[in-house]
Amino acid sequence: MPLIGALASLPGLCLSAVLCWGAPGEPSGDPAARRSEADTHSPPWNAVAKIQTNIGTKCTGALIAPTVVLTAAHCLYNRRTGALLQPGSVHVLFGFGRGDYAWHGLVKAYVTGAEFAAAGKEGPPEADWARLELAGAPAATAPLPLAAAPPQAGDAVALPGYGQDRNQVLLIDRCKITGVAAGPRGGALVTHDCAAIHGTSGGPLLARSAAGWTVVGVNIGRSRTASIALPAVTPGMQE
Repeated sequence: MPLIGALASLPGLCLSAVLCWGAPGEPSGDPAARRSEADTHSPPWNAVAKIQTNIGTKCTGALIAPTVVLTAAHCLYNRRTGALLQPGSVHVLFGFGRGDYAWHGLVKAYVTGAEFAAAGKEGPPEADWARLELAGAPAATAPLPLAAAPPQAGDAVALPGYGQDRNQVLLIDRCKITGVAAGPRGGALVTHDCAAIHGTSGGPLLARSAAGWTVVGVNIGRSRTASIALPAVTPGMQE
């Protein structure tokens, strides 16, 4: 897959399928030391979900409407069959921590970015997002709004996620946006220095203002030098 524009300057970029999880060159700082445990029963962290599938995939997502969860499309992809999973194979857990959870729901339908997994192949990265339609709404959980403008380099953000190193707890990395790159099809990708450990795929990049927390992006992977996200203004994501 050819790289264009600023994206070509990211050495070792892995898109979609394996996403370079565990590749050399972690984001700056020690993720284990930098992250802190979230209270999954208090906002905004109670709107962050652990996502599991019947084939063992584990990811993160965020409630963005009463019955809609935003995550990464590659979390729904079956590499063995080259196809996306059926909605009923996807489980969403809110308030998860140390084996317990406040709410468990099934997905009744979902949409992904245009042409994701077309012809049995993952990608393009600009399409690596999915909106999961839940069969019901989690109680007492306020959705997180999507930002109306893209993040800028230097913006402070937080990435909550269920990383594989401590997948029984929701950990928050407080980090920053480092830039914007062009994807293979010319769409915008956001680079950041958050600890995008395996399991945090689909996790929201959150920014805080006087009005509260907003989702400015969705984490999809990393290269050897930067973590990669899609901005919340990606076409189709807000519909």
